[in-house]
Amino acid sequence: MTTPLHGDRRPVVTVIQSSPDVPLDRFSDWLGDVELRIVAAFAGESVPTADGVGDGLVVLGGHMSTYDDAGAPWLPELRALLADASTQGVPTLGICLGAQLLAAARGGRVQVAAPPGRESGIVDVRWRPEAAGDAVVGAVAALADGRHATPQPSMHADAVVDLPRGAVWLASSAMYPYQAFRIGSAWGVQFHPEASADTLRGWADSHDDVDTDAVLAAFAARQDQVEVVGRTLAESFAAHVRAGAAEAVAV
Repeated sequence: MTTPLHGDRRPVVTVIQSSPDVPLDRFSDWLGDVELRIVAAFAGESVPTADGVGDGLVVLGGHMSTYDDAGAPWLPELRALLADASTQGVPTLGICLGAQLLAAARGGRVQVAAPPGRESGIVDVRWRPEAAGDAVVGAVAALADGRHATPQPSMHADAVVDLPRGAVWLASSAMYPYQAFRIGSAWGVQFHPEASADTLRGWADSHDDVDTDAVLAAFAARQDQVEVVGRTLAESFAAHVRAGAAEAVAV
């Protein structure tokens, strides 16, 4: 049940988009009864400060690297925003590049073109014991199979290789260890819970080292599970945002 806020105000979630073809996608519906404010950073829209994002923050993926400040000049402001939001209690979710930026902003390390190569298609995300009962990913971990895994779309070659000090390691995959982590009030996920088949197709087509047909076949074979997991993560994050907003109103 949604917790009403004073004056029936819906919680505000700011979404930072760094590439035009890496949108909020299915999260637009799955986040439910929140007001979404999309900041198209790739189009020159200004990245806000932590006190200007509202009740929550989502930082999406993108084709640039975490450190590509020359090609994506908004990245310094975005890393600063993630550092501030995660230390000031703003519920925050970083996806793929967003997770990498979060790790770097808090003192971790991201490797560009990591040696294992590109992780693409549908990946088994294996949840660690630390994920049980977590405010955002706990509900997702509860969906895991006997191998403690849930399937999710993935498309990346850069990766977090050192978590920031104080981060909680939540999930891994066979190819890359840091699939999910929490630090302060922020969560980072390397996979793409928001991605639809059409979006994933576009990403696959843009890479010569990815077999688009194989990616889409894997998505189709597990699409029901993929959707349940993605929807659950979105709804859990939105519930966490609403709870924080209601608590702030009550104070």
